[in-house]
Amino acid sequence: MGWLAAIAVATLLEISCGQVYRPVVIPIAVTPPSSQNFHEIFSINTNTQANPGTALQIDVSGDTSIGAANMGVSPTHGAILPNHARVFVSVAGSLFPGQSDLVTAFSPAAQSNTATGFGTVTIFTYPDVSPGQSANITSISESGNTVSVVLNVALSGAKVGSVLAIAGVSSTGVSTTGYDGTFTITNISGTTVQYQDPVSGLAPLSGGNTSLGTANLPVSCSYLPDFVATAQNNAVFVANYGVESGSNCNLSSTDSVAQLNPGANTITNIAYLPPASHPVAMVETPDALNLYVLNQGNGTVVNLSPIDLTTLATISVGNDPVWAVARIDDRRVYVLTQGDGKLVPIDVASNTVLPSQTDLSVGAGANFLLYDPNLNRLYVTNPTTGNVFVYSTTGGVDLSGNPNDTPTLLTTISMTGGANPPCVTTCSPVSVAALADGTRFYVASYEMETNCSDPNVGTAVPCIIPLLTIFDAPSMTVKTAPASLLSPSPSMSLLTTPLFSATQYGVAPLPTCATPPTYTPGSTRFRMFTASSTDSSHVYVSICDAGSVADVDTVTNTIAVGNNTPDTLMADLNTPFANCITNCPAPATITGVSINSNVVTFTANNTFTPGTRVQISNLTSSAGSPLNGRILTVFASDGAHFECNVSAANGSSADSGNAVPLSPLQSPVFLFAGQ
Repeated sequence: MGWLAAIAVATLLEISCGQVYRPVVIPIAVTPPSSQNFHEIFSINTNTQANPGTALQIDVSGDTSIGAANMGVSPTHGAILPNHARVFVSVAGSLFPGQSDLVTAFSPAAQSNTATGFGTVTIFTYPDVSPGQSANITSISESGNTVSVVLNVALSGAKVGSVLAIAGVSSTGVSTTGYDGTFTITNISGTTVQYQDPVSGLAPLSGGNTSLGTANLPVSCSYLPDFVATAQNNAVFVANYGVESGSNCNLSSTDSVAQLNPGANTITNIAYLPPASHPVAMVETPDALNLYVLNQGNGTVVNLSPIDLTTLATISVGNDPVWAVARIDDRRVYVLTQGDGKLVPIDVASNTVLPSQTDLSVGAGANFLLYDPNLNRLYVTNPTTGNVFVYSTTGGVDLSGNPNDTPTLLTTISMTGGANPPCVTTCSPVSVAALADGTRFYVASYEMETNCSDPNVGTAVPCIIPLLTIFDAPSMTVKTAPASLLSPSPSMSLLTTPLFSATQYGVAPLPTCATPPTYTPGSTRFRMFTASSTDSSHVYVSICDAGSVADVDTVTNTIAVGNNTPDTLMADLNTPFANCITNCPAPATITGVSINSNVVTFTANNTFTPGTRVQISNLTSSAGSPLNGRILTVFASDGAHFECNVSAANGSSADSGNAVPLSPLQSPVFLFAGQ
């Protein structure tokens, strides 16, 4: 009986232990993040005049910025090596006096739980070709801020607008600090040269025991690099728009292509093109045997050898060639001309333009060409006519009807045509991104309104409305965005909180974001640009006027919890802050605040304009204190009041506080995918 009792007690203990220590799983009712491999997108951003722009790296799966660095003044374009080891950015700094043309290179931020930042930024500098002219100073004096320098001999190469370098000016007991430096020449008369000096009150100097130093014209040729291309890991090519007979240069023209050695971090070769060629784009065939250079100035495409940059062929293509792509089989290169609006197929083997019975006219003003190797398609955008053209790269015939492997037109998409057009009013499609899985392609476009319909910007002011249209790739028909503020348009609005108001879909236009009819370095090539990640999980849209990059999730989470609709705007990723140099608003002192129907009106003398972002502080009333620390966007101002959208309870009171305007964000002008 005792043994039976012991066994019974042991059995009860085991059963009770299992009941007490039962494992428990508690579900969490939120949408978990998608498990994804590491992928990256890069944004090239411009700053305000004469201030360094940046490159920004976005972690695709994390929806975050994980690296940023200064690239130099006026970055224009960027590309990454095929092995994804380094990124190269062309920088046209010589657009501004005292700044230099550069190519910057860096290693991308690596996959990590924390933002590791870029590797060391390497700078490739362009060569000075010879010493500059020099002369001794016999006297120097200042009147107001105008400095007059008298030289012992005239500098024959001196021109108004060129740079004069002064060194060695000194005198016992007299401050001469403001005389030494580099200045822009404003007037020349014989041996007298004048310039404007920010330092005033300098003593006049001449003769005696005073050392007056020298003045010289430093040779610094302006190259204006504007495009980067490579299909290999041991060479990178940079197109230089060039300058004819530059002020401080003894070359008749700097229109050229530079070859970079990534291993040695040097410019190893520069091939000079005919004067006024003005190359603006390039493409290297995947086999690295041909480098096609598009010359805007003379309407030609030059095929250079990637080995030594010798000329293999010169091909006439039409007016203002603007973009080119190479087919994955190395047999075809396609060139888009902006001036006469043609899609030009080039046979790589013979370096000739292939005739075609297909209408390859896409209209003057066409600006961008995308090659989709997965569907073997070409997409062309024309912001002037509002059309998007879709071509198959194959199937075409020559003028006699014989097959010659030229493009065939699949469809022409009018962004304003049809029963439910992507754009309610006239809009400008400017770029296309296609998913690598072949399911969809996306068109980035914008509407320009004279009197803005978005009250967040202001109804009596102009605004730009950025949008993204989703297309089913097999049928080439529009897919309605799952959520948008642009109804009845099926397109997606691209602004979201916290960078913008919850109801905002428009932004104030920036003059520096306007695209000219013909691109030149210093102007914006793409007011908006779109690119997809290599894994087809995200599409990104740079919005120059908004200072942000819209991040769109294209996939459905495999765990069906919460809202996981594909093609959903996840966030607007802000670029680094820019600098404000002209017409910058000053802080405003708030004397009253009232909130009615989610609109807050501040009583304050101000110089704010719609789109200005302000930070509120020091309010003490029940209506005002909840706004402290908030960053709000001004949508209307009359000088004595300004208004912003806000989520807060209604109320009003006299109050005392501050509204401090924040620096604008840098303007993203180009996107490209990394690994």
